Amino acid sequence: MSEQEQNNLSIKELAGKNFKEGYNCSETIVRTFRDFYQLDVSDEALKMASGFGGGLGHAGCMCGALSGATMVLGMFQGRDNKEQSRGPIYSSSHDFHGIFSEKFGAACCRVLNPHEFGTQEQRRTCLKITGNTAELLLKYIQEKELATKG
Repeated sequence: MSEQEQNNLSIKELAGKNFKEGYNCSETIVRTFRDFYQLDVSDEALKMASGFGGGLGHAGCMCGALSGATMVLGMFQGRDNKEQSRGPIYSSSHDFHGIFSEKFGAACCRVLNPHEFGTQEQRRTCLKITGNTAELLLKYIQEKELATKG
């Protein structure tokens, strides 16, 4: 994505665009932040987010947008080797889970979106949750200055 395109779209709009193009909630969050921050993450690597949509393959468990957000946090704080501490990513993941749950009232897909998968109501609700998650995550990343840490 060019710098001008990035500047013309808010993170919420970019997430909405990705979701409306057919990416699921988890794919949308990961792809949106990869593009927004121009991270060195291949399309091949983005495939890892696919199974998390619908609360883990429509199981209705942890929201796919929250799962995707956790993957994004891992892009900034994940470990390169086993000697590195898990503390920073565990702390951020835990913190963001709390922020998400406070904002939406739950972290479980079936609680957040009780509509049948594939219906217009379900898609509309997921679109809202995914866009709002993108905004929450951007705010968190900026407040914690995660994008500037090496």
